[in-house]
Amino acid sequence: MDDATKAASARVLIHDPTLRDGHHAVRHQLDADQLRDYAAAADAAGVPVVEVGHGNGLGASSLQIGRSRLADADMLKVVRDALAHSRLGVFMAPGWGTSEDLRGAVALGAQVVRIAAHCTEADVTERHLGVVRDLGAEAQGVLLMSHMASPGQLAEQCALLAGFGAQAVGIFDSAGHYLPTDVTERITAITAAVDVPVVFHGHNNLGMALANSVAALQAGAQVIDATARGFGAGAGNTQLEVLVAVLERMGHRTGIDLRKLLAAADIAQERLMKGPPVVDSVSLVSGLAGVFSGFKKPVLDVARRAGVDPLDLFFALGERQVVAGQEDLIGHVADTLKEA
Repeated sequence: MDDATKAASARVLIHDPTLRDGHHAVRHQLDADQLRDYAAAADAAGVPVVEVGHGNGLGASSLQIGRSRLADADMLKVVRDALAHSRLGVFMAPGWGTSEDLRGAVALGAQVVRIAAHCTEADVTERHLGVVRDLGAEAQGVLLMSHMASPGQLAEQCALLAGFGAQAVGIFDSAGHYLPTDVTERITAITAAVDVPVVFHGHNNLGMALANSVAALQAGAQVIDATARGFGAGAGNTQLEVLVAVLERMGHRTGIDLRKLLAAADIAQERLMKGPPVVDSVSLVSGLAGVFSGFKKPVLDVARRAGVDPLDLFFALGERQVVAGQEDLIGHVADTLKEA
């Protein structure tokens, strides 16, 4: 078997954050029945990892960025009970979540724990990655807003994550800003710098999420994130059922039953969302400006109250390189635009 054939037949691990990233699209208001119905369907389809939580992760439910309908513990219990085969995943960014949140999540059955940091701040993950390893869960380290760093910087930061004990490392295209060549350069640099599986998480603000995910895989990534119907922040994520179908055509093995996955996607559309995400004008500009996809609804709210054009507001936020957690700046920037 030649190298190309081996690569095409390699197992790809699909990580499904529908019940976490999708929360951004519905202001974190999914209820227990919605979580249970989708989790059970994804489990039946053989999805390897099902991630759940507030859109911004453990401990993030707050007035600043939105309170979730259910507490973290309640979400974890509901989804854990619905999974017979899939592993339960959670996401945490230091500053929102704490070590106590991690201990609570693992005690409730979380098996894959992602610790996230801004793309140039991997050092803030060291203690939490250690806690996850000590608890016996799989520890992953991921970098947010990764378009803000060069391939070399991302490789250095991912090497730090691996050195801190991360068993997989990778990058999030949090703003949906990448083109495939951007992804190829970054994943190639990261895979050369680490000896653990590499993760890619795409958003579709420029309509490139699927192409970017394929580019990541071809450049050496082994873990690809995708959500049912693309349910997620901004214009949504890489669309899970389309990704799996494309990977099958390419000869990659995912271990997922496509027919059952299509049924799970139908449930997601019927039960979780008013309609599948689309690349509308606001999402497109968010991607061009390099602004966190989760800012879409807050920006629209603030722009309407302030009487400013949301497109102008996105470009202004992009110029200031505002990141998740700085939601309070949206109003300030809108006031500045209004005065101007």
